[in-house]
Amino acid sequence: MENELKQLIIDTLELEDISVADIDSHAPLFNDGLGLDSIDALELGLAIRKKYDVKIDAEKEDAVKIFSSVSTLAEYIQAARG
Repeated sequence: MENELKQLIIDTLELEDISVADIDSHAPLFNDGLGLDSIDALELGLAIRKKYDVKIDAEKEDAVKIFSSVSTLAEYIQAARG
């Protein structure tokens, strides 16, 4: 699931210089990690909704925790899908 998510991030955000192996599952997605921003989060949220039929509500406080790393994102998607 994590590698699948990494590929989704690369494809969705058109990160041409990055491979799946370059992304640490536990590294932050924002700021010091991959350096994503709020627009990237919106695009990624839409891609996740489309691919996995899982909605991440950006208004909820836990959205920041969910998007903190590939690992936390994978856990959330797996839990939401049952």
